[in-house]
Amino acid sequence: MLELRKISKSFPGVQALTNVSLSLQRGEVLALMGENGAGKSTLIRMLGGAHRPDSGTIQIDGREVQMNSPAEAMRSGIGVIYQELTLIPALSVCDNMFLGRDRGRFWIAKREERRRAKEIFHRMGVEIPLDVPVGQLSIAQQQLVEIARVLSQDVRILVMDEPSAALTPQEVERLFGLMRELKSQGIGIIYISHRLEEVFAVADRVTVLRDGQHVADCDIQDLNRSRLIELMVGRVLEREFERTSADHGAVCLEVNGVTRGRAVRNVSFSVRRGEIVGMTGLVGAGRTETARLIFGADRADSGSIQVDGKSLRMGSPRRAIKAGICLLTEDRKSQGLIPARSVRENFSLANLQSLQRFGFMRQRAERAAFGHYVQRLKIRIPHQEQLARNLSGGNQQKVLLARWLHRNSQVVMFDEPTRGIDIGARQEIYQIIAELARQGKAILLISSELPEVLSLADRILVMRHGQIAGELKNNAGVTQDQILDLATT
Repeated sequence: MLELRKISKSFPGVQALTNVSLSLQRGEVLALMGENGAGKSTLIRMLGGAHRPDSGTIQIDGREVQMNSPAEAMRSGIGVIYQELTLIPALSVCDNMFLGRDRGRFWIAKREERRRAKEIFHRMGVEIPLDVPVGQLSIAQQQLVEIARVLSQDVRILVMDEPSAALTPQEVERLFGLMRELKSQGIGIIYISHRLEEVFAVADRVTVLRDGQHVADCDIQDLNRSRLIELMVGRVLEREFERTSADHGAVCLEVNGVTRGRAVRNVSFSVRRGEIVGMTGLVGAGRTETARLIFGADRADSGSIQVDGKSLRMGSPRRAIKAGICLLTEDRKSQGLIPARSVRENFSLANLQSLQRFGFMRQRAERAAFGHYVQRLKIRIPHQEQLARNLSGGNQQKVLLARWLHRNSQVVMFDEPTRGIDIGARQEIYQIIAELARQGKAILLISSELPEVLSLADRILVMRHGQIAGELKNNAGVTQDQILDLATT
């Protein structure tokens, strides 16, 4: 039903795609795989009408089509769920779902909009209030709204770029069930994910891109995990990450009875130097909210925090940073980075005091300091003036980490550190987290990816309904089922 032939696309200084061809059949799930920078996002933006190819053709049902705008893509029956959310925070869930939609000469009646929205969320197996502004929802809930918005368009071809990145395992299973239902209706699906277990669970066929070129097209039954990784990265990975515990020192972070409304209720725990404490749970369990309270981004109703035995007056990021606490947020682009500024400037944001003299930046010192972390963390950039928005997810995460390491932060909180990051960069992030623990940092790792938590954490805190439902010491006997039991019962 869909065929791309010899698609090429370049941007200033970058050849994004070179003679890429792929096809999609009715009722098929095609996994589009590759590392960050392989050209996947460029390709799907062409299908969504956001980019035009320099050369090559796109055919639907044997007829060549021009995707000059998102509206034309929609009229052609193509719906795209982008990795970066395209919702308008100030508008309600329902308004976002039907924004810009016009049927004939009349706007869809509000009653019909609400009926349709409820129907779609019911099919997805989730409950999301329709009148709440999207900006008040969690990232995971916003991702579900994004999926529902595209499903409301009655598409024939569905393109999904990391749709499960913010979802819990249960929500992922519901998403897969919905995909199987769409397959049975003859809808073709292009699926992009860095979670290889998802690809093997849901895909019929795999197309692999590397450095903007097509390198493989295989039936899923002809592949295994190691072969797929080799096709993606162009080499055999020596091994995947294996946890080695660091020596644990004195308690560095102590949280006592922290509460904020019903989102976080009487949360208490501690993290020792050299220890990685994992925090997991379902969407809305209060993980991110807890980290924001510790960092001072939100004000707590009650509770206390101590860093190295000293009380921290809560409610101010400035005081938290001064005490040695840092937070790498789950939403890098809106809460961590300034995408339109250079990576050098993003690095310096939390380090102005140490890099200034008499109110002026010491540019030589600034460049030298950032250059040190570029080498230490293996940040892949052509130069320090590269805009942050043009970096891959893994390199964006490393820039944020460099910012906080230069401040010598002692408590490092990671919120979904590998969301949207390819498997090669993911291994590098894991190595960095483990190295920080070996250096005596206290690490709080918040993640919805249970294999990630089990691979890295010394202890695991499971949250449910704003409370810590249980704590598990990570040893060979701990399983994902044990964690899910605590998270759901």
